[in-house]
Amino acid sequence: MRVLVIEDDQDVADYLNKGLRESDYVVDHATDGKEGMTMAASGDYDVMIIDRMLPGMDGLNIIKTIRATGNQTPVLILSALGDVDARVEGLRGGGDDYLTKPFSFTELLARLDVLARRARSGGETETVLKVADLEMDLLARTVKRNGINIDVQPREFRLLEYLMRHADQVVTRTMLLEKVWDYHFDPQTNVIDVHISRLRSKIDKGFEKPLLQTIRGAGYMLRDDT
Repeated sequence: MRVLVIEDDQDVADYLNKGLRESDYVVDHATDGKEGMTMAASGDYDVMIIDRMLPGMDGLNIIKTIRATGNQTPVLILSALGDVDARVEGLRGGGDDYLTKPFSFTELLARLDVLARRARSGGETETVLKVADLEMDLLARTVKRNGINIDVQPREFRLLEYLMRHADQVVTRTMLLEKVWDYHFDPQTNVIDVHISRLRSKIDKGFEKPLLQTIRGAGYMLRDDT
């Protein structure tokens, strides 16, 4: 997922950029309003994080300008202004969500995921995925099978989410490279095999029925055979 961060506070920007990249997002960063406006207008992003108070051009003007051009990329407004009037102004000005500083990175990540899913689904937001007794909570970012918590890493979470959204369908290596790793070429490594193996050991090992299957010569499938 590609994210544009428009934030002039270097400490906040470094915190965001580090956390997002560790969570497997592709991040571009602009340090002022004018640069951010140019990047927002020319880039293809899944979601944007825009600070409200910026040098050169404030965040609300950036949002209003891109909305006027028909750009409907979801925007999370980040601001030290947390009163009700400021939040209402931001949302009415074209923002999709509003988060005040200081903030929890876990909450920010959950809000970004919700905005991106809402955009992909045309406005309807799905928060829980289920396949057989396997359950994923997209907001809490938890995975359970038969009520037992399963610890998964960020990349494994994205991989499992994609497989669950395409349950009972063959998912090819190319699909996974593009949608989970954001690669549009084959790096000729065993990265997918390694992650599939780790994920299979977590969601299938110790349970009566395996769900994650390898379809020889085609790819992988998360399937409930009951």
